[in-house]
Amino acid sequence: MKTNYLHQGDCLPFLEGLPDSAIDALITDPPYASGGLHIGARQQSPTIKYTSSGRNQLHSDFTGDHRDQRSHLRWMLLWLSECFRALKPGAPICLFTDWRQLPTTTDALQAAGFTWRGIAVWDKTEGVRPQMGRFRAQCEYVVWGSKGDMPIKRDVGVLPGAIRQVIKQTDKHHITGKPTEVMRHFNRICKPGGIILDPFAGSGSTLVAAQMDGYEWIGCELSDHYHEIAQARLNGL
Repeated sequence: MKTNYLHQGDCLPFLEGLPDSAIDALITDPPYASGGLHIGARQQSPTIKYTSSGRNQLHSDFTGDHRDQRSHLRWMLLWLSECFRALKPGAPICLFTDWRQLPTTTDALQAAGFTWRGIAVWDKTEGVRPQMGRFRAQCEYVVWGSKGDMPIKRDVGVLPGAIRQVIKQTDKHHITGKPTEVMRHFNRICKPGGIILDPFAGSGSTLVAAQMDGYEWIGCELSDHYHEIAQARLNGL
């Protein structure tokens, strides 16, 4: 297994090729298949679902965000089961999700064999998604757990359960990309110097944050466009 290497292609063949019990943490932001209250809305392109203007001149679309609820759950079980095999005993897992897919994500994590341990919050601050007469949709969530028992005596300290971090356009390289500083916070669940796996690398924020803080990493991205962006960011460190 080659670390500090970004693969290009579908995540399932990539994950199937990983050795057993080799990875120290899974930290990833998979497609949510969200963004609508019915299947017609959910199957629209990400630029329509996730940008206020219905179009985006800065970032390319991505695939895999169109599934209905049952197929999304089944798909998550496929790749999470491979991740379970590849993770070391006790390894932590962190899955980003939104409010619509929060129940499905907690189900998928447990059905794949992981122990569910909690939910952390990314507060994007008051600058996002105002809704008159409604609560502002300013948070995304991280469903986290571990492969079996998770020793308390690991050299990671106490981690905050809520991260408040604004989205900066200079650090936004993907329609749904997470800020590098957010990923630096969540990567700290991994033991120092450990190997972090991200099978949905996108524009590379998890991997860039890992490299900045001295972790090893291994990732995969399906899109040629975003693989190129992620690789350029990693090469620039």
